[in-house]
Amino acid sequence: MAFTGDEAEEFPLELAAKWTKNYREKNPKQPLAHFFGEKVLKKILKQKDCVGLRIYYALDEKGEKQLIIVGTDKKENDIYNGVIAERSFMCPPFCGKGNPLNS
Repeated sequence: MAFTGDEAEEFPLELAAKWTKNYREKNPKQPLAHFFGEKVLKKILKQKDCVGLRIYYALDEKGEKQLIIVGTDKKENDIYNGVIAERSFMCPPFCGKGNPLNS
């Protein structure tokens, strides 16, 4: 299979809320979400041949969950010699107002 940039799909709020609630209930001490700003995401997506993002699960030096974001080309390869995003803002404490996805 080759990536086209059309992978994944929009997701209904009702189901997204159900899935995030399932996660919160089974993982009460884990982060709920990670925030990455548009500047670094745009840098990744603007790289030559980039058609999407791959998000890796990671543990930092403190053993805390992190996400690593890297661009991916249409051959399913990571663009690992380019821009890589990390050190997101975790929720909590950066969750914003309560909504169906976080409360």
